[in-house]
Order: sequence, then C-alpha cells, then structure tokens
Amino acid sequence: MNKFFCANNSRELEEDMIGTATKYETYILVECPTPWGYEAFNSKWVPDNLKVLVTEVEKKKLPMRFLLIANDETHRVKETTLLIYQQQEGLSSGYKKQEFKLPNIELVAGVINKWLAGITSNYEVENHITRDILICTHGSHDQCCARYGNPFYFHGQKSIDDLQLENVRMWRSSHFGGHRFAPTMIDLPQGRYYGRLDQNSFMAILTHQGNIEELLKVYRGCGILPNSLQVLERELMLQLGWDWFNYQLKGKILEQSLDNNTILSELSFGKPGEDLYTYQAKLIKDNLKTKSLKSSCNAEREVVFVKYTVANLWLISHKVVTTSSLV
Repeated sequence: MNKFFCANNSRELEEDMIGTATKYETYILVECPTPWGYEAFNSKWVPDNLKVLVTEVEKKKLPMRFLLIANDETHRVKETTLLIYQQQEGLSSGYKKQEFKLPNIELVAGVINKWLAGITSNYEVENHITRDILICTHGSHDQCCARYGNPFYFHGQKSIDDLQLENVRMWRSSHFGGHRFAPTMIDLPQGRYYGRLDQNSFMAILTHQGNIEELLKVYRGCGILPNSLQVLERELMLQLGWDWFNYQLKGKILEQSLDNNTILSELSFGKPGEDLYTYQAKLIKDNLKTKSLKSSCNAEREVVFVKYTVANLWLISHKVVTTSSLV
C-alpha cells in the first residue's frame, strides 16, 4: 500500500477546504453492489448498456455526474434504486429529486435515456426521504477514502439511527472528488460538500445545531455555486448562522482579472415568500492559503490550489416582499 496519505498531508498543511465543491447540474446515482473498480462504471456489476451511456455523456461533456451508491442492504435486496437530482433554475435551495425502483440494474440505462428525452418512467416512486447523504468509500480509487470513509460511514449510520432520523438516508459512494479531505461527503438535495468529518461535526450538520463556526473546519462549499463564490457563501453563512440553510441561493461571477487574482462576485438569497437580498463582494487571491500539494495518494506531482478571501462585501439590493406582491 502507498505509504503517502493525501488526506494526512492536506491536514498537516492546514489546507482550507472552501471552494472545492464541484458544480454539476445533475447527479445520477445508481445503486450497485461493491466492490467497485478504480473507474467505478467499469466495475463487474455495471451492465454494458450503462457503461456505454456513461461514456457517451462524458464525451458530450454534459454537466452531469454519475455515481455508484450502496448501503448495507444493497447486496440483499432484489431491486436497484436510481436517484436523479436535477438543479433547480434561478433562486434555488439545491436539487429536485426523482427516485426510481427497478427490478434490476440492467434497466437503469433505459430509464435514464427516457429521462433525458423527457419521458416519464413507470418505475418512478415517491417516499418520505428528504436527505440523501453520500460518503465516499471508494478505496480502489484512493486509499484515503477507504481508510477514513469506511469507518465514518459505519459510525455515521449509527448516529442517524440514534437520532431516529427517518427522513435521512446514508449511502456509500464512488469517487466524487476531494480524496485529500477524506472522509468527504455530499448532502443532497442542497448539494453541500463537507470533508475531514468527525462524529461531532456530523451531528451538527444533521441537526443544524451547535456552534456554526465549527463548519469552518469541515465545509467545502455549496455545489450549486461556482467554486470561487463558495468562499462568499461561507462568509454569509457564518454571519446568519444555521438559518442560512433555509435560504435559496443564486450566484454569479461579474468580473474576473486576467491573472484570476481578483474576482467581483454577486450572491442573492432569500426564503420563499420573504425578502430578497443581493450582495456583491470583491474576492482576492489569498497567498497564505494558496497551497501546492498532491491531490491524491497516487499523484506524481503537486498542484497549486488557489484560494480566495472576501476583501469587501456590500449589500446592493434588498427587495421587500409585501402581501400585495404575492397576489
């Protein structure tokens, strides 16, 4: 086994994780028994028609992420869960979920093709699950995901059970980026990424309680926003506390310097039926936090990861929602 652990190295260098949540319009999650190969969709349980579909989507460079998922029941049940999370347009709290229960994994590609064509499938179901939590345990892709992801999944599932959170479901997941932050996690439907988790921080995320500043240690960003804007989102989150997770967001980059050292960004947020706020911020490259390091355990060379900080932040718009405006 490789004696270099990228997660240990990132911790030792005190790399700031913010701005590392990957932005995708769609997540397609396919339940599939482990073990998974280095390239997840080349695993032995993945049928050829699904492999072909994933390859075609990747060639077209569509903003979609295919992931394999599994839980403790996957090897026992005679059905396959397919989850499709599609980002909502405009001001958004994240992604809209569609769930399908299929007799076998061979039918997955056909259902996805129908979905891509806008055709309804008879396999779609509804349930009471409101959060799907993905923990990367893809050890064949990076050893840190096995070393830190697997035990965290086990203890995290126990935390969910102890809290009796019937609306929360936890999955093992194939690689979604950020091995060096293992154990790493995506919280859907909001699309928030976390890393270097422990059970205390996980309990806070599950319940949205405790000291919000604890998220500074584990928060990677919200995946519905461009990477550089995620540092602005974290700044506002720390100001507004746990109530921030009830807001809908929309962000964009307004200007960017040629050397990428300075960015003018804008972030709008509000709750449904309530006031809408729009902030602008000047983001500048943070030379102290910008690090050169290996992104994975098997990386041959180091990569420079540029980090930004909020230099200026100002409110540019506050739209007051009145009773008449809702009519």
